[in-house]
Amino acid sequence: MRLKPGTSWRDAYEQCCSAAPEAFHDDRVLNHWGGIWHRDGRPVPAFSPLDGTAIAGLPRLDRAGAGRAVAGAVEEHNRWRYLPLAERKAMVSAAVESMAAHRDLLALLLVWEIGKPWKTARADVDRCLDGVRWYVGEIDRMVEGRVPLPGPVSNIASWNYPMSVLMHAMLIQALAGNAVIAKTPTDGGLCCLTLACALAVREGLPFTLVSGGGAELSPALVAGRSLGCVSFVGGRDAGAKVATSLADLGRRHVLEQEGLNCWGVWEYGDWDLLTRQIRASFDYAKQRCTAYPRFVVQRSLFPEFLAAYLQAVGSLRFGHPLAVADPDDPLPELDFGPLVNASKAKELADQVDEAVARGGVPIHRASLESGHFLPGQDISAYFAPTALLNPPPSSPLHHAEPFGPVDTIVLVDTEAELLAAMNASNGALVATLSCEREETFARLAPEIRAFKVGHNRPRSRGDREELFGGLGASWRGAFVGGDLLVRAATSGGDGEAERLPGNFPHYTLLP
Repeated sequence: MRLKPGTSWRDAYEQCCSAAPEAFHDDRVLNHWGGIWHRDGRPVPAFSPLDGTAIAGLPRLDRAGAGRAVAGAVEEHNRWRYLPLAERKAMVSAAVESMAAHRDLLALLLVWEIGKPWKTARADVDRCLDGVRWYVGEIDRMVEGRVPLPGPVSNIASWNYPMSVLMHAMLIQALAGNAVIAKTPTDGGLCCLTLACALAVREGLPFTLVSGGGAELSPALVAGRSLGCVSFVGGRDAGAKVATSLADLGRRHVLEQEGLNCWGVWEYGDWDLLTRQIRASFDYAKQRCTAYPRFVVQRSLFPEFLAAYLQAVGSLRFGHPLAVADPDDPLPELDFGPLVNASKAKELADQVDEAVARGGVPIHRASLESGHFLPGQDISAYFAPTALLNPPPSSPLHHAEPFGPVDTIVLVDTEAELLAAMNASNGALVATLSCEREETFARLAPEIRAFKVGHNRPRSRGDREELFGGLGASWRGAFVGGDLLVRAATSGGDGEAERLPGNFPHYTLLP
């Protein structure tokens, strides 16, 4: 096995320097604020999860630098919000087409920076661009009678979907009339986001992109009083800190947090379909907010479920996304590559070992030796598929999302037990119930605390007109997706306080 020619990190970075020399210097990446690329911040070392290769590190700003960046975004917002919609549409469309021209470079950066397989990385870019094109066609009716927010939108997002979640939201927020601030995720996506932002600001979009730690940047990016909205995507611990900072400000917010998304199996028999669905659930090593890491299974169906499950996980392919046997070979079709870093892989290994030591039953533990790797490469960020039966209640795997290719299986005997197990995390983004009878699904689905519940099929964030949110502790603030994404980034024109669909401290309003 060898690295496919033309796909090395050096190749990717040199293409960035050529495509956007204003944002990429030979020795470092720049921050962008106040309409200018700045060689500020302190670059820190970074390494690719693929094989430990040294890659470009975050140019971390301090608190004062973040304050200057927000002040610059406020100035841009006060100009941009009065720009006619037709001009905003033209600029956003031009930015999208410029990104489309660099689609494969953006995807290659996702492979190196966060370990996405090639097919998954390209899909992430395509979903962003196709989604924004749809909004450009629909935005006139969405903003009718509405106005931009009083200040810029501040985005703090996780590393796993830099394009189809973060950049997609940024482009829509700008389309709706707002200047946009984004914090580069600490764990990956720097060069992909920087290149996309460079292409956008060339077309005139009011984007601010800065890097730094949460402690240094949060006072400006979360609690800054000149902001119009704070949008957060990440874990519950970090989300709770953001919510605390916002508690007394009365500011528009969107806080998407994790939940233990569960797949229930009750009075069911289409095992061939479930086998295919289980394999597909391992896409990107389950490093998704809508991944399904927990299966709640009727005890009497466990033998059939286990056969279907083992058939699915036994066919998974994982490894280095850029490794080929011959230079002319296409890039491999993998289900997933590494986790985001070696620390996450070790954390997950420790959690599995501890759960087994306390009584969890390992029913599947693949070996890294079955992976698709370069000779002698660093594999410390990789984790082989694993499944545990009945994880102990003391284990994080019992109640929290692992964000890796680890499944837990819980057996139940009654419908009440099924619902209790599926609601273990006090709210989730998605859930699925595989059951043959429509009336059974209709009776049980409303009792499952998830924003979307699928019948015999998985659910996802969705694209274009599909709404998205969460119930319980998995979401705080306004729901998004479709028209709601634009509503969250605009205000009603009458100046009255709005009761937006969402999950707020004093009410929950479903769309």
